[in-house]
Parts: sequence; C-alpha cells; structure tokens
Amino acid sequence: MRNSAALRISEDIETSAVPLLLPEEAIVAPPPAAVPSRRYIPVRNKFVLAWAFSLSWTLFSWYFGQGWIDELATHIGTLPAYLVVFGIAIIPGFMNAFLVVSLLLDRRPPRKPLDLPYPELTILIAAYMEEANILSTLESIEKQNYPGVLQVIVINDGSTDNTGPLVRAARKDYRWLRLIDLRRNIGKARALNVGLGEASYEIVVTIDGDSYLHKDALKNIVERYMTDPCKTSAVAGCVLVRNSRRNWITKMQEWDYFHGIAAIKRIQSLFHGTLVAQGAFSLYSRRVLREVGGWPNCVGEDIVLTWAMLKAGYRIGHCEDALLFTNVPETLSIFVRQRQRWSRGMLEAFKCHPQILTTRRMATAFIYWNVLFPFLDLIYTVAFIPGIVLACFGCYWIAGPMTLALLPLTFIINYLMFRNGKELFDRMGLKVRRNRQGFLLYTLAYSLLLQPACCLGYVSELLKLKKTWGTK
Repeated sequence: MRNSAALRISEDIETSAVPLLLPEEAIVAPPPAAVPSRRYIPVRNKFVLAWAFSLSWTLFSWYFGQGWIDELATHIGTLPAYLVVFGIAIIPGFMNAFLVVSLLLDRRPPRKPLDLPYPELTILIAAYMEEANILSTLESIEKQNYPGVLQVIVINDGSTDNTGPLVRAARKDYRWLRLIDLRRNIGKARALNVGLGEASYEIVVTIDGDSYLHKDALKNIVERYMTDPCKTSAVAGCVLVRNSRRNWITKMQEWDYFHGIAAIKRIQSLFHGTLVAQGAFSLYSRRVLREVGGWPNCVGEDIVLTWAMLKAGYRIGHCEDALLFTNVPETLSIFVRQRQRWSRGMLEAFKCHPQILTTRRMATAFIYWNVLFPFLDLIYTVAFIPGIVLACFGCYWIAGPMTLALLPLTFIINYLMFRNGKELFDRMGLKVRRNRQGFLLYTLAYSLLLQPACCLGYVSELLKLKKTWGTK
C-alpha cells in the first residue's frame, strides 16, 4: 500500500509550524488560501547552512567570552571555569543559533488529501486509573472526521477505579470499541504490546487515556504518513496541554509543550530525524512495530522504540497539525517525577541502542545533542542556579552581564516559534489562548525546576532505582 509510486515524494520533506496551546473548543476556519511558492533549498544545504552559522556564532562567543572565563578562573580554577561557561553559554548558544537558522529556512510541502481510500486504523489506549477522563477520550474519537474504518482497543491495565466498567458500558454506544481488561497492572509498554497482538489493521495509533483529539487529528496524521517517504515507519502527532487553566504549573507547561517539545520535533523532522514518537499520540506501522519487538519494558518505552526504528533504517515523521490535548501534571511533585522518568528514558535509549551514534544521517546530530543534555543540566543545577543567588549579592562571576548576551538569540527563537505557530493556527481556524502569567513563569522560573528534575532522573537511572509507570 505504501509502495505506490503516487505516494512517494522527495526525501527532502520538511516540517511546518508546530501549534501553540489552545483549548479544545476551537472554531473551524475556511479552507486555507494558496501559499505562494518560494525558492527551494535542498534540506542538506539547509543543514550545512545551520551548522555554518552556529559554528560561527560559537567561535564568536568563545572569543568574546575569554575575559569572562579568565575572571571566573581566578575564583574557581581554569578547568571548572571552562566547564561552567561552556555549559551555560557556549554550547546553549550553539544550539540556539542552529535552531534560529533552521526555523528561518524551514518550509514544508502542504499535507494533501489522499486520492486512495483512507486505510483502516487500530487505536490502542493503555489506560490506568483513568475514570475521570476515559469517556471524553472515547467521545473525541467518535467525533473524528476520519473517512476510514476504526478499531479502538482500550487496555485497562489493572485499574482499581471505574475505568474498566466505564469502558465496558460505553461499548453499547461505540461499535468500534473493544476492551481488554487486565487483572493486574503490568505497565504501559506491556499493556500496549497486549493490544498490538490484537490489532487487526496495518496502521496503529496510540493515544493516552486522558487525552482529547482534535476532530481532524486522525485524518491529518494519516495523510502525512501516507505521503511521507516510503521508509517512514512512524509519525509523531502534536501534543498540547488540555488542562492549562488549572494552576501556575500547568500554565508554564503550556508554553513548554510549544516552545520546547513541539518546536524541537519540528526541526528534527526537517532533517529527517524525529527522535521520539511519543506514546501520547503517534502513528506506527504494525509490521515495523513487530519487526523491532514492540514496546520495550522500560519507563521510556516510546523513545527506546523510536530509536530502535531509527537504528533499523526507518524514518520517523512529524505531523504538526495532528493535534491532541492531554492533561499535564498539576502538582510540583508529579511534574518532577514525570521529568525524571523522561530523563531516565533517554539514558535507557542510549543503553539499548548505542550503535545509533555511528549512523550516518543528519538526525545523528540531534542524538549527540542528547549526549550533552546531562552535562548541561548538571552545570545549570550546580553552577548557574547558585550563580543567580550570588548575583543577588553583587557577585557576578557566573550570572552576570555576559549571560545577558544570550537574550537576543532567545528572543528571536521565541518570536519565530510563536509566529509560525500562530500562522498554523490561523490556517486551521484555531485561537491562540493568551497566557501571559504562564509565559512569565516559563521564562523566569521553568528551568529552575526542569533542570534539577532531569538531574534527579539521571541519578536514579545510574543508581538503578525502582522504575514505575508513574505519570506520562
């Protein structure tokens, strides 16, 4: 089905804007106007341009930062000074410069309706203690504008609440619904594999049990998958925040899902290397899932699975206008546990697939970025945060005038992300919700919570502490 010549397009597929956070009660827009054609630049040329600019920026920063390094060295020593400055300024500056150029050069062919009949889909929902949300998740599936056959399998993973009875009762309203009721909790990965064994169709979609699909989500992600290059084995959807109005923690995360998660997926997809097809909402080839052994039994099952596909030579795509709204942690403790789990998942991926570092493809560059993340998070936690405290007392050894040099590039990145997201929303007839408080907290305080939480995750994995499904 996917080998049809009519469905193959150039490997130079690119990614458009990733949406910013909005409520599910979005309005419908008229069909988008035709976009004027622009001069085409091959993706590999864009990759070279982004590297050239970011390396030039790095050399520029290193040259003008020598005075800062020398002064800091008088207080903490030469080697620690280099580690600190590279960890909080030079390396982040390189990454930000790369992102700026990539965002400016990013152009993606528009997604088009299929000429062929839309394929049948199996949707897997691994649900654990989801009595408050599972019915609205099923309702969002019922409202899909998808012109193909659906099979929905809810795997109740040993829930002790009313998740199972609610789904069982809902079967009389949804003829496409099936329930697998597990007697005990076996974890998300194993639950999904149970569902995979019962999947009837070649295309498998996973969504979380506390999520709400935009009405065109399935149609859009299938169209992207069917028109992406034929080596594509999975497509990550765009996950946004559903409960952003709840409190200050959810308001901050609303911006993170746009500025951090979705925008990075967009750039990775531009260079053929989306590194995580997240379990919250992604589409997979059933054949490839079975080829790589399904979801591994670990806390970062989605990233480890994605890297297994990449290592096997497959491509992972991203559909920026396939929207799903999910509930994010509403307390600080649950947020910290979530980010610990994500950090552990990244280390699990490296342990399971170290060979991926030697793969000759543009996406390998982003995998090496992940190698640097533990170092960057550690330096931020043990150096920059104390540096902020010192700056409050007039000691500008670490947080001082030189760190302000990163602000212009940061403002440019945020502007480009917001502009592109706003353009996508306009095309889809969606409204960007104003969240000034969340943006202010995200800008000033988010990293103060995120980086230490990530460090706890790295330590937990290195010490081989107990792993649980916990939170998403």
